[in-house]
Amino acid sequence: MEDRLTRRLDVARRALVSLQALAQEPPSPIIRDASIQRFEYTFEAIWKAAQAVLRDRFGVELASPKPIIRASLENGLLDEEEARLALAMVDHRNLTAHTYDEALADEIFAALPRYRSLMQVWLERLARS
Repeated sequence: MEDRLTRRLDVARRALVSLQALAQEPPSPIIRDASIQRFEYTFEAIWKAAQAVLRDRFGVELASPKPIIRASLENGLLDEEEARLALAMVDHRNLTAHTYDEALADEIFAALPRYRSLMQVWLERLARS
């Protein structure tokens, strides 16, 4: 089980690095859209790493992002403010997967620095737990 957990954490780390690599001001539409795409798979990697940590180290078995975030709060992996931001991040991630419009893309892109910071902190806590 520990190998699977280690792989999940490594995938999440690599995804986060790829998201950070696109930080550019002012963004072109291509950079914006690529950043949103990287946000999607980075978020997926992080919540799945959290799922593995919660299962393997806390005995909590959950199958979707919002319950994983709530369990991360309950188990000290996120604080209350971080959990609220993470829940907003889920909503943005869900919107990117199902709809596309310029205003929404700009809104999500503007939120990416906060999301990157949150995912970095969350991942560090997952790795230490």
